[in-house]
Amino acid sequence: MPDFMNVVNAQVGLALPVVAGDPDRARRVVLFGPPGIGKTTAAEALAKQLAMPVLRLAPGPQDAQVPYSGLLELALVLQPLPAARELATGLDGAAAEPGSPHHAASALRMRRRTAALLRDAPPFALVVDNAQWLDPASEAVLGWALRLAPDLPVIVAERARRPGAGGHWCGENAYAVRAPALTFGQVELLLSAYRFAPRDVLRIHADSGGNPALALALAESPRPPADQAGEDGHFLVTDARRLVGEWLEEVSAQARELLTAAALDDRPDLALLNRLAGPPVTNLLAEAEAAGLVHVEQPGGQVRFTARAIGTELTARLSTTARRLLHARLAQASHDEIRRDRHHALAADTDDPRAARHAADAAGHARLRGEHALAAELSLLAAERTPRENTGLLTERAVHAVRDAAHGGDLSRGRAAARLLLLNDSSPAHRVDALLALADADGQHLGDADELFAGALHEAAGLPELTAQVLIRQAVWANVKEGAPQKAATLAAQAAALAEAAGDATSTAMALTMQARIQRILGSPQAEATLGRALSQPRTAPVATNATPEHLAARHAFFDDRLAEARTALVPLLIQAQRAGDPEATVDILRSLAEVEIRAGRCARALEYADRARTLTERADLSPAPACYTSALAEGTGARTDLALAHARRGADTCRQEDNRVYLSRNLFVLGHLLLAAGRPKEAAEALEEVRDLEARQQVRDPSVLRWHADLAEAHIALGRLDQAQDLLTATRRTATDLGRHSVLPPLERAQALLDAALGHYDTAARRLTDAADRLHHLPVERGRTLLALSHTERRARRRSSARTAARDAADLFTAHQAHPWAETATHLLHRLDSTPDGESHPRLTRAEQRCAELAAAGVTNRDIAAALTVSEKTVEATLTRVYRKLGLRSRVQLANAIAPAKDRTTDT
Repeated sequence: MPDFMNVVNAQVGLALPVVAGDPDRARRVVLFGPPGIGKTTAAEALAKQLAMPVLRLAPGPQDAQVPYSGLLELALVLQPLPAARELATGLDGAAAEPGSPHHAASALRMRRRTAALLRDAPPFALVVDNAQWLDPASEAVLGWALRLAPDLPVIVAERARRPGAGGHWCGENAYAVRAPALTFGQVELLLSAYRFAPRDVLRIHADSGGNPALALALAESPRPPADQAGEDGHFLVTDARRLVGEWLEEVSAQARELLTAAALDDRPDLALLNRLAGPPVTNLLAEAEAAGLVHVEQPGGQVRFTARAIGTELTARLSTTARRLLHARLAQASHDEIRRDRHHALAADTDDPRAARHAADAAGHARLRGEHALAAELSLLAAERTPRENTGLLTERAVHAVRDAAHGGDLSRGRAAARLLLLNDSSPAHRVDALLALADADGQHLGDADELFAGALHEAAGLPELTAQVLIRQAVWANVKEGAPQKAATLAAQAAALAEAAGDATSTAMALTMQARIQRILGSPQAEATLGRALSQPRTAPVATNATPEHLAARHAFFDDRLAEARTALVPLLIQAQRAGDPEATVDILRSLAEVEIRAGRCARALEYADRARTLTERADLSPAPACYTSALAEGTGARTDLALAHARRGADTCRQEDNRVYLSRNLFVLGHLLLAAGRPKEAAEALEEVRDLEARQQVRDPSVLRWHADLAEAHIALGRLDQAQDLLTATRRTATDLGRHSVLPPLERAQALLDAALGHYDTAARRLTDAADRLHHLPVERGRTLLALSHTERRARRRSSARTAARDAADLFTAHQAHPWAETATHLLHRLDSTPDGESHPRLTRAEQRCAELAAAGVTNRDIAAALTVSEKTVEATLTRVYRKLGLRSRVQLANAIAPAKDRTTDT
C-alpha cells in the first residue's frame, strides 16, 4: 500500500505553498476538517517545512474536562527547563473554584509562568493535534502567552473551524486551512494495492467523499449486494461506521435528525427541509456544513452530503417502521409531485397495489423529464409491489425498470429488476431485452459484459432476430470498450445477415449502420455503400435517434466538410429525439450540431448548442465526457480559452475513470488543440501524442474523423522536432489521398508551410499558405488560422506590409464569425506589427538581448551564456523570454532562423 503520508502530502499540497510563501501565515496555522481527513499527517508535513525542532501536544477526549491538562503536558515535554518545572509545580492546586480570588491569582501565575517558559525555551515549533480536546483553561492561558511570543510557529489541527470575531486562541490572525478531500486520482493511488477496477475506486471515492481513512475502511468492506439497491447501510463494516459515527457526533442530535430526513430524499433542498422542520433548518444546516457533513449549493439550495457513506449510515440507523414514518412525513412536505409519489411508495406496505400504480405513473413522468435514476428506482418499486399473479403487469414494470437503470447506469437496480423479470416471465424477447439493458448499464461502469452477452445469446438461441440484436450490442461493446473495431465490424456484419434473413428491417438497418460506422473508422471504401443499404431499409420499430443511419449519414457529411448537408439532416433528428424524450440521443444530436456550427464559423450558435447539451447531460445524469468535449471545442473557438481548457481536462479525467477510449481521444485532442493555440506546444504535444497512440491501438485509419494530425505537426515544429513533423505530415497526407479525404489536406498544407518557414523557405511557405487559405473559404475559422500562419511567415521574411494585411484579414474574419479567442490573437499580432518601425519586421533588441540571442541561436546552453556574459542563469532565462516575446518566436530553432536578420537592429542598453 502506498505510504499514507505521501498521499496526504499531496492532499495538502495546495495549502502548503500558500503558507510557506508567507512567513506571517506560516507562524500560526489552523488545519481543520472531519475525522480521518488527514489533519495529523498534514500538520506533520507542514511542520517539516519549517525546518526546526517540533514540540507536539496531543490531548485526548479524557483531557477536555481536566483543567490545565494541556499546560501540564507542555511542562512535562519541556521538563529539563527550570521554567517548565516551575510551571508543573504551580499547577498543583491551580484548578480552584472558578470565580474565587484564589482562582484568579492562580490563573495569573499560570499565564506568567507559561509566557516565561515559551520565552526561555530554545527555538521550536508547537504542534497541537486534536485541539478540539484541549481543555478551556489551558487554551485560555496558552492563547494569552502566545500573544507575547509572536515569532513562535504554532500549527493546530482540530475538527471544526471555530466561529467568532475574536479569532483563534493560537493567534488572532491565524491562517485557517481546511484539509482538502482527496481527488479521484489520489484515492486511486491510496488504494492501488487493492487492484480495484476503476468503477470500484469511483464508488469508494463517492462513498468516502475523498476522506482517506474512510476510503481505506471502505476498501475493506464487501461490495453492496446487487439485490439491496435500496437498502443502504448493510455494506459498511465496523471501522467505516465508527469513522462516520465520529463525524456525525460533531453535530447536535437535532442536526442529525434533519440530515437523516435529507438522506431519505434523492434530491433534498432547503425548501423541502423547511417544510419538514421549520425555521431552525438554516442554523442546523450551517452546523452540518461547519462540520463538513454537507454542502448547500447556491442558487437552488440543494443539500449534498460530502460523503455518500454519511447518508448510508444515517438511514442504516433507522428501523423499518421509523423509515416508513419519515418517508410519510417527507411525502407531505415534498414540493415535487414525482418525489411525493416516491415517498408515498416507500412509506406504503410492500404488497400495496395502489402504491405500485402510483410509483409506476411517477416513473413514467420521471422518464419523460430525463431523470432516469429516479425513474429506475420508481419502476423497480412498482415492479416489486406488483402482485406476482399479475405476470403481464409485473413484466412490463420490470422491463421499464431495467431500461431506466440502463439509461442511468444503475447496475444494482438493473440487476434486481432483471432478476425479477427472469423469475416471472418466460418470453425470450423480454429476457433478452433485460440482459441487453443490463449490459448497457454495466458498460457505463466498465463491468465485464461477457457473461451478460453469453446469457442473452443463450436466451436468443434459434431466434435470428433476437440473436442479431445481441450481436449489434456486442459490436458496440467491442468498438467502444475493447477498442477492437475489426471484431466490431465482423459482429455487425453477422447481425445484419441474421436480421435480413429474419425479415427484421429495423435490426438490419441498425446492424448495417454499426458496420458502416466501423468501416469509416477503418478507412474501408465500402463504408458509404453499407450506409446506403442501411438508409434503404424500412423501419417500423422505434430506434434511438442517434443510432439511426440518418444520424451516421449526417456525421459522414460533417467529416467530409459538407456542412449544409449535415445540418439539414441533423435538425429534424433533434426534433424527433426531443419528442421521444430521449436525453442521450438529444445530447448526441445537439453535440453534432455544435460541431457543425463551429466548423461553419457560426460560433454563437455552436455555443448555444453546446450549452444545451451540457445542461441536459447534467439534468439526465449522463456521463459528462461527451458534453465536455463539445463544450471545450465551442468555448475554445467562440468564448474563453481558460473555461475550454477546464472542460477538456474534466472530460479527459472522466474518460480515464470510465475507461472510455473513444472520448478520451476526443477530449485529449481538444486539450492539445487549445494548448497549442495558447502557445504551450510542449503540453500540446504530450496530449496529442497520446491521441495518436490511442487511435493506433483502436486501429483508427481515417484522418477525417478526428483531425489532430496538423496540430501535432505544428507542436513538433514549435519544439524544433522538424523530422517528426515531416514524417507525420507525409504519412497523413498519403493516407488522406488514398482514402479520398481531401477535406483534411488544407490544414496539413498549413502545417507543412510552417515547417518550410522553420527551415527558412519563406517564399515556399507563403505560397502554400495562400493556396490553402483560398481552399478554405467554406471553413472560416480554419481559413483565419491559415491567414495567421501566413502573417507570421511574412513577418519572419521581413515582408511587414504583407504580414499586416494577412493579420488584418484574419482578425476581420474571426471577429465577423465571433471566434473571440482567435480574434484576440490576431488583433494582438496586428498591434505588434503596427508598433514595429517601418522597414523592420521585428522590434528592436537591446545590446544585451542581441548578444544573449546570438549565443542561444548558436546552440550555447543557458549556463554557458550566463558564464560568458557574467550574469545569472535566471537573468539569461528572463532575457531570452523577452527576446522570444519581441520576435514572436517559440523555440531556439525559430530563433536561429530569425536572429541573423536582426543583428544590426540594436539599441544601447
